[in-house]
Amino acid sequence: MEIWINPSCSKCRSALDVLDAENAGYTVRRYLEDAPGEAEIREVLGRLGLEPWDITRTQEAEAKELGVGEWARDAGARERWVAALAAHPRLIQRPIITADDGTALVGRTEEAVREAVRRSAGDPARGGPGA
Repeated sequence: MEIWINPSCSKCRSALDVLDAENAGYTVRRYLEDAPGEAEIREVLGRLGLEPWDITRTQEAEAKELGVGEWARDAGARERWVAALAAHPRLIQRPIITADDGTALVGRTEEAVREAVRRSAGDPARGGPGA
């Protein structure tokens, strides 16, 4: 399991605390320093089952400068959003956890982080790798 974090984010630090309390195996990715490219963003969006505008921090100063709040939210605009997230990783919602079962979650709550742990542990009730 991998967790994309910004170390200055309290939600990210809380997610790491939950992962540690659950004795979960994980890799930390400081996504502002090791930014994902467009292909990786598309792949994670597929794992999340979300669209790029669903994981965009539209209240960030960069988002306001780009005017993303006014952008269309449809298939025709999808690549514009993906490109913006790759070029401006600060706009990516955090933390994102990629579970070992091939799914991903935005881990902003303890429940979501624990769900990622269950998925990575192969909880058969969740359809994880142990199913």
